[in-house]
Amino acid sequence: MWGESFTPPMSTFFTTGGLRIPFPRDCGEEMQNGAGRSRTTTIFLNGNRERPLNVFCDMETDGGGWLVFQRRMDGHTDFWRDWEDYAHGFGNISGEFWLGNEALHSLTKTGDYSMRVDLRAGDEAVFAQYDSFRVDSAADYYRLHLEGYHGTAGDSMSYHSGSVFSARDRDPNNLLISCAVSYRGAWWYRNCHYANLNGLYGSTVDHQGVSWYHWKGFEFSVPFTEMKLRPRSYRAPTWGH
Repeated sequence: MWGESFTPPMSTFFTTGGLRIPFPRDCGEEMQNGAGRSRTTTIFLNGNRERPLNVFCDMETDGGGWLVFQRRMDGHTDFWRDWEDYAHGFGNISGEFWLGNEALHSLTKTGDYSMRVDLRAGDEAVFAQYDSFRVDSAADYYRLHLEGYHGTAGDSMSYHSGSVFSARDRDPNNLLISCAVSYRGAWWYRNCHYANLNGLYGSTVDHQGVSWYHWKGFEFSVPFTEMKLRPRSYRAPTWGH
């Protein structure tokens, strides 16, 4: 989904003159540029104009400034995929998608980021937020670092902090079973999981669904999920939306 092959619209380079931040590196900087509503847009990894990335910015939730990197909503996108798909991203950023582990590493290696998970089922809506979020490089199997939970969903992700990413065709964990194969999703498994937001959409058997244990247990598949990040230093603009 990202890399040298993506060509941003030419207008990007003609309209940067009046922007506070010509090449925003995340949705927090995009908000500073006056983008007050949620939308797809182009950011630039590490502020480098040669590394554009098409993303979805959530500008409403808790003051906005969130860069969404995962969404499940209807089961139309297959998340039962290989390591390389998860490394480089797949899906439709207006619908269901995974932004890509390479992008997550590039985003979080150069700054301090928070991570938020929004979960919905019918009229119920809960969230989990982590004050610190970082994803290591491919050389360390995109290892996850999380700390500082607060929210209403229950803390199902701290268990996974320090874990490497594993997929059905590549599992760095030296366990008797492959968690990714057993639970039908690529994720930061430990032994094995309390959260698996990349599981089989709609599945309620064998702990294989889209699960967040501390909210709905293992036998419930969460119908709507979003994972998103923003700078820890982010403050919502006073001019409002």
